Amino acid sequence: MAKGTLYIVSAPSGAGKSSLIRTFLKTQPLYDMTLSVSYTTRAIRAGEYHGQHYFFISKNEFYEMIKQNEFLEYAKVFGNYYGTSHAAIKQILSSGIDVFLDIDWQGAQQIRIKMPEARGIFILPPSREELERRLRRRGQDTEVVITKRMVKAIDEMMHHAEYDYLIVNDSFELALSDLTNIVSAERLRINRQVLCHNTLISKLLAD
Repeated sequence: MAKGTLYIVSAPSGAGKSSLIRTFLKTQPLYDMTLSVSYTTRAIRAGEYHGQHYFFISKNEFYEMIKQNEFLEYAKVFGNYYGTSHAAIKQILSSGIDVFLDIDWQGAQQIRIKMPEARGIFILPPSREELERRLRRRGQDTEVVITKRMVKAIDEMMHHAEYDYLIVNDSFELALSDLTNIVSAERLRINRQVLCHNTLISKLLAD
């Protein structure tokens, strides 16, 4: 069985990465790929569910997980901690299932050290003006937070070249098509195809 691929997807807040990932996954069989559920210390928001969007835990619980070296990566963002369970990711990948990680560039750097075979995808907005418009349209943040997010977005976008793929989310449908094409191309890589079709290849090359 071919091992699953770990996809690291990053973008500044408001660029649409979460919407792209979730929409894409709805078009795929559940046994083929999944979205990693991270741990966080931030408060749960309206419409979110524990274990579905995040595992919401206290800072003390998070610190204990750090002490036990349970995270593949973790970072502090806007005063809250976010982290990915190493054991959970390894178990899913070993089952041949692709995993998507919705994380920032800091977490991506940590993962590339531990899992260099992971694929990175960075999502860019079409302009700063559009990014700010999308943040305001969400209606989740105060003016102070939006200003902070815009400043942080510039820093985040400076790391786009550290990734394997780049998608500009101007048209959602086109960006979704780009994401689909990336996954399709990765599944056609020679090492994965050889493992999937080993029996066929053996028969074709038999004397």
